[in-house]
Amino acid sequence: MIAGVDIALVRADNPGPLSLSGTNTWLLGRDPCWIVDPGPALDAHLDAIAAAAALRGGVGGIALTHDHIDHVEGLPGLLERVGDVPVARDGELGPLRALPTPGHSPDSVTWIAGAAAFTGDTVLGEGSVFVSGQLGEYLDALERLRALRPALLLPGHGDPVTDPAARIGELIAHRLERERRLLAALDRGARTVDELLHDAWSDAPPALRPAAAVTLAAHLDKLEREGRLPAGVERPERPF
Repeated sequence: MIAGVDIALVRADNPGPLSLSGTNTWLLGRDPCWIVDPGPALDAHLDAIAAAAALRGGVGGIALTHDHIDHVEGLPGLLERVGDVPVARDGELGPLRALPTPGHSPDSVTWIAGAAAFTGDTVLGEGSVFVSGQLGEYLDALERLRALRPALLLPGHGDPVTDPAARIGELIAHRLERERRLLAALDRGARTVDELLHDAWSDAPPALRPAAAVTLAAHLDKLEREGRLPAGVERPERPF
């Protein structure tokens, strides 16, 4: 239970460099409750969700923030446990309504329920996410989310965010600082992926280098659209 709101968290035991302490599955309300992100296909995790949902009067529906495997792999197994309930990737579902927030993935949405926002991987409880889509769209999505003035962010990984405006502002500033560092590296003559990552993502640990390369690609796409990308820049592969 999260103090002050009728929301419960079931966290999957799948920690890692990208999933932090594990994937969060959120349960909202009662009689019935509404589930956001089933998480991975781990029996213990799915059993825990089903048990928590039963205590809340059953499940009205399941909302998905995006289709990355650590968020949706458990969907078939969860449906086996809770019944054939509606599954939504956008639009509305019970008290939840979807706000498109592409960037981390093209299909990313944030689910809004009153003053709470279930952000998936658009905003994490800590750190930043890789941006696999259009960086400009991601920055616009963060601004749209901030304009709603939610009181609480419930991320796909990490702990709840109780100061959403500050956290979203931090993420926007982080992306703009990366852009500044990338432009400085380009001005110094860096052109290869390794050179650009070395200069602009020097603080990224080795385990996060593939994710940094994906985000580098998004930054380069943005600069190209804005007419600010020099000729001859190597573009990263997009493994995700």
